[in-house]
Amino acid sequence: MSAPFLIDLSHTSHTRARTGIQRVARSLTAALGPEAAPITFDPWQRIWRSLRAWEKSALANTTPTAKRGASWPLSARLAGCTRRALGSGEPLPDHRGVIVPELFSREVAAALPQLFTHVSGPRIALFHDAIALRRPELSPPGTVARFPGYLQELLAFDGIAAVSEESRQSLAAYWDWLGVKQRPALVAIPLGSDPVQPAPARAASGTPIVLCVGTLEGRKNHVALLEACAELWQRGAVFELHLIGAAHAQTGAAASERIRQLQAEGKPVRYDGPVDDAALAAAYAAASFTVYPSLLEGFGLPVLESLAHGRPCVCSARGALGESARGGGCVPLERVDAPSLRDAIAGLLASPAESARLAAEARARRHRTWRDYAQDLTRWIETVQRRAP
Repeated sequence: MSAPFLIDLSHTSHTRARTGIQRVARSLTAALGPEAAPITFDPWQRIWRSLRAWEKSALANTTPTAKRGASWPLSARLAGCTRRALGSGEPLPDHRGVIVPELFSREVAAALPQLFTHVSGPRIALFHDAIALRRPELSPPGTVARFPGYLQELLAFDGIAAVSEESRQSLAAYWDWLGVKQRPALVAIPLGSDPVQPAPARAASGTPIVLCVGTLEGRKNHVALLEACAELWQRGAVFELHLIGAAHAQTGAAASERIRQLQAEGKPVRYDGPVDDAALAAAYAAASFTVYPSLLEGFGLPVLESLAHGRPCVCSARGALGESARGGGCVPLERVDAPSLRDAIAGLLASPAESARLAAEARARRHRTWRDYAQDLTRWIETVQRRAP
């Protein structure tokens, strides 16, 4: 077997968050198997190195938390500082290139030149989205401030694999606007999803359950979904809204508050926060259909995951979400405002036959797996040439 790719997991190996980028990083690493050699930048030892046992354990942990930040135990910090003081070095494993699947921090960006001096093969980054640039009012201020520098730092790579055509076009348009002539190879390679056994059709009896999976943050548009449901309950509609996903402290505050208000009023709103894979699968099995009200995505994994579980999904018809919706099983909306979401939910609640038809379309789709994605990515990397310094 040829040498593996170095996979930068500087953030993912130090957090139990399961937001989109962490799920991509973990899933890609697992799909690559022996073709992946996970590494991290150690800010205490100030070197790039392979993961230690505790970091591998953190990477494999499937119990999510709401905390997004990286966490380094005191023992790891002290050990890193001690090794640095002693001048201890750790050679990177043999490899044929490096893949950076994360939206890297300023600290990691400053250390990339150090890494690149040890990499003779292609230097590849995944690009997830340009939402912080296109809709800054929906993004955390820290991300907005960081983003222009991040997009500039991507120019140091040999190739960029965008996760959707929408994301590829956004990045290309930004570089066009800047007048960048010398740029990395840029391609769109759609992500995969975990292979699952579609849940059996939900029995018509019992209260319908509308499931929404996704981090509570501004661009995910949960407030519009909650208003749509509130109006339907006021009209006498009978259903339960089940929400899963961590809440962002800044941009998710309005949605969190509205959930509390509706629950205080006795409305059937269940909010579980982040859950593990088993609980997520159980939620899909219990759901009648799902709603993903996001305004803008780089890809939108919850749409494909809903379809893979055999559950129809109400989502935007635009951008990357429209790319995922094509192929059946979805109710694509030109607008994802409260009235549009209200009408789509009401339509599926009123027509079990339509919901069943969409569920059949979802089950009939051929769903890309993470292995498919990993194979497409590595085949493309083999065509990427190193750029002159």
